[in-house]
Amino acid sequence: MRAKYKLCLRWLNAFLTHRQDIRADAARAILATDPQTKSFLHVGCGPVNKTGLKGFNTDEWREIRFDIDKNANPDIVGSLTDMNLVQSSSVDAVYSSHNIEHVFAHEVPVALKEFHRVLKPDGIAVITCPDLQSVCEAAAKHGLLTPLYISPAGPISAIDILYGHRGLIAQGEVYMAHKCGFTYPTMQESVFEAGFKRCIGASRHGSFDLWLIAFKQDVSDEAMHKAASTYLPSQ
Repeated sequence: MRAKYKLCLRWLNAFLTHRQDIRADAARAILATDPQTKSFLHVGCGPVNKTGLKGFNTDEWREIRFDIDKNANPDIVGSLTDMNLVQSSSVDAVYSSHNIEHVFAHEVPVALKEFHRVLKPDGIAVITCPDLQSVCEAAAKHGLLTPLYISPAGPISAIDILYGHRGLIAQGEVYMAHKCGFTYPTMQESVFEAGFKRCIGASRHGSFDLWLIAFKQDVSDEAMHKAASTYLPSQ
């Protein structure tokens, strides 16, 4: 009986290793792009593609969709804190929209270092997430439950922005819960601690979010402002 158990265990380990190798080979194939075409890793993409992403919705960019949920049909399945299927220095940009707040505070440095790792030397990371300063100001003024705006998912109140959309979480999508949060200064500090050299961005109080572009290498002020006008929304 013990021998059968050990045989089954060896078979299972071999199967899982083979499956991981297949996934890794598929990821490498996706990342083997034409050097003339820039690629960006759309982390935490969900069902979204590059169509509505300012600056990335052109033929100049090839999108690689990355998500923890296989039902979103991503090109690569993985989490922000474990992007091992993405090779180091393999993409020109990382685009992260409203997913960094879904990891615990102690995992944020891990996720941002993963962003830094997969970027080419001159790569950029475009990050947006809720701005806690403006959300807390709205909560103090209007209350936690008063709707602040209407989204495709329905009315959004301060409590939804702070802790995650209540309706989606109630439906079982527990990964939509927010486990940490940022103001612009704390996000700026976080990207520098992860190894990025410069950044540009701002909080948008009217939209209750913040946007930031982090640069892997040192760049001029002119280059930063050009990138901001290309990839960041207007205030």
